[in-house]
Amino acid sequence: MNPEKLSPLDPLIHSRIRLGILSILASVEEATFNYLKEALDTTDGNLSANLSKLEESGYISIKKTFSGKKPLTTCRITKKGLAAFQDYLKALEAYLKFGK
Repeated sequence: MNPEKLSPLDPLIHSRIRLGILSILASVEEATFNYLKEALDTTDGNLSANLSKLEESGYISIKKTFSGKKPLTTCRITKKGLAAFQDYLKALEAYLKFGK
C-alpha cells in the first residue's frame, strides 16, 4: 500500500477527549455531562470546550434541562457524528494494517 493512499485521520476526532466522547456516545443512547467528565477523567472546562467543538461540527447534540433545581446536560451522537467516527475507525485500521 502506498502511503499517499491512507486516508487522513479526522483532526476533530483525533484528540483524547473528543475521541473518548464519541467512543462513549457511539455505544449509548445518551450520556450526561457528569458521566462523561468522570469517565474521561477531565475537568468541567476541558470537557465543555471539547463538547462545544463536537457540537459546532454537528457530530453531537447537546440538550440542557433541569433535574429539580440542578442543571442537567445530556449529549447524543448524531448520524453525522456516528458516520465520522466510523470513518475515523476505518482509517485508523488502515494505518494499523499498513506494512503488514
